Amino acid sequence: MRILVVEDDRKVGGFLQKGLREEQYAVDLARDGEEASDLAASNDYDVLILDVMLPKKDGFAVCRELRAAGIGTPILMLTARDAVEDKVAGLTEGADDYLTKPFSFEELLARIRALLRRNREPQPPVLRAADLVLDPARRRVSRAGIGVPLTGKEYALLEYLMRNAGRIVSESMILEHVWDMNYEGTSNVVNVYINYLRKKIDDPHPVKLIQTVRGQGYRLDEAP
Repeated sequence: MRILVVEDDRKVGGFLQKGLREEQYAVDLARDGEEASDLAASNDYDVLILDVMLPKKDGFAVCRELRAAGIGTPILMLTARDAVEDKVAGLTEGADDYLTKPFSFEELLARIRALLRRNREPQPPVLRAADLVLDPARRRVSRAGIGVPLTGKEYALLEYLMRNAGRIVSESMILEHVWDMNYEGTSNVVNVYINYLRKKIDDPHPVKLIQTVRGQGYRLDEAP
C-alpha cells in the first residue's frame, strides 16, 4: 500500500514517514501544497495524509483541486485546527476523515486501515489461493496448513500479489505499491524478492503459484 504524507513540519513529517514505513507502507513525503498536488495527480496512492496549514497552497485547496480533477484517493486531513467549522470545511472540500493534532500513532493507523477498507472492493477477511492463506488481521501466512515466516517486505509483496490474484502486475506497479518513489536500491529488487518468496512459498510444494509472465511482470495464480 502506498501513502502520500503532506506535512511541512520536518519533524512531524519524518516521524510519520518512519512510522508508516515500519508498518510496511510505501511512503512519499511532500512539504508544500503544490508538491502535494503534483504528486497526487501523477501517482497512484492508496491514501493521502494531508495537513491543512501548508506553504504555497493550503490543504483545503489541494483537496478541492484533486476532487475537481476526479481523483478519488481517500484523504485524511491532519491538522492542529480543531474548530468545528474547519472540520466541516475539510469534509466539504472532499476529505474522507479528519484527525486533530496531537494524536496517537495507533489512532492514525486505525484511521488509515478504515479508509483502506472503505475504499476497496469487498474482499474476504482472509486471502486464499489454492492452499496458500494470508490473514491480514494477524499478519500470518501459511501453506498447506504450515506457517510460513516472512520478513516485513516479503509479506507486503505477497499481500499485494494475493490482492491482485489472477492479474499480471508489472515491476513498476510492485515498486509503486510495495516500495516508494525514493527507493534507491538495486534495480532488480523486485526479482530478488520474488525469488525470496518462491523459496518459501513455492519450492516446498508441487503446485507453483508465483508465475513470471515474460515481458509483462508477475502473477499469483493456482492455474498453470
